[in-house]
Amino acid sequence: MTGTIAKGSGPETEPAPEVLAAELRMKFDYTRSVGPTIGRFLTGLREGRVVGVRGSDGRVIVPPAEYDPVTAEPLTDFVDVADVGTVQSWSWVAEPLPGQPFDRPFAWALIKLDGADTALLHAVDVASPEQIHTGLRVRVRWAAERTGDIHDIAAFEPGDTSAAPAASAAADEPVTGIVTPIDLRYKHTASPQETVFLKAIAEGRLLGARAGDGKVYFPPRGADPRTGEPTEDYVELADNGIVTTFCIVNVPFQGQRIKPPYVAAYVLLDGSDIPFLHLVLGCDPAEVRMGMRVKAVWKPREEWTYDGLDNVSHFEPSGEPDADYETFAQHL
Repeated sequence: MTGTIAKGSGPETEPAPEVLAAELRMKFDYTRSVGPTIGRFLTGLREGRVVGVRGSDGRVIVPPAEYDPVTAEPLTDFVDVADVGTVQSWSWVAEPLPGQPFDRPFAWALIKLDGADTALLHAVDVASPEQIHTGLRVRVRWAAERTGDIHDIAAFEPGDTSAAPAASAAADEPVTGIVTPIDLRYKHTASPQETVFLKAIAEGRLLGARAGDGKVYFPPRGADPRTGEPTEDYVELADNGIVTTFCIVNVPFQGQRIKPPYVAAYVLLDGSDIPFLHLVLGCDPAEVRMGMRVKAVWKPREEWTYDGLDNVSHFEPSGEPDADYETFAQHL
């Protein structure tokens, strides 16, 4: 059953709850194909060469562009340029961040290599800002082991003559893809409405919020989408509902926690007006259908946290008769 949590008003209103905040981290490997142009550039780096491409106006572009900036035609006239060049502009990094090229102060610089007409952004390894200036001649410091990505250039360093790269492991095939580690740390501070929702989730309750037009949003949105007014008329919802639309996931991907096939579905909780995305398990994926009645399967109580709907492991069929299409047609 559903019920409304009373919203206070006037001088006796309880103070707003302390909002929740947490340090969050998103970490994964981003894999992408590079295509023939960037692939040519990265293959060159693996071999200890810097490759550019000549445009229709005669300019040599480094890193190479796939299409001519003047005519938009494909570019295929690849040329090698020097691994020595000139600093065009620079910025000093006094306090390096995690994941940057050095754990000590260094400079970022735009460097125009000899034979190129555009600048390449990279790190310059100098000890103080007094050691770098516009016009400084620098050279590539090649990585001892090169694999075919931008890190094959370990850094630039002051110098006017090329530093021969160390021999790298031979590879017959050109570079066709790269893997970039992503590691993002940030602090999320919940809104007052989100805080109420998260605290309820940690207690095993599902709270929605009623907007001015009477629609109940789950999870609460914090503000009426029509008027922008805060939505503090909280509604406790049942943990069962219906499947409105769904997708059967058949394709495996890196980091996947469930072996395919499985179902990701939009579930409309009884008493709410907005469906939300969650897993539907506990039956053959082919049995899932629009209008199917489902119920929440909660994780063990000791695993409950403030981590939103993660406290609900998944939804499964409840065994009740399917809902008529007309009852959820406006909620797709």
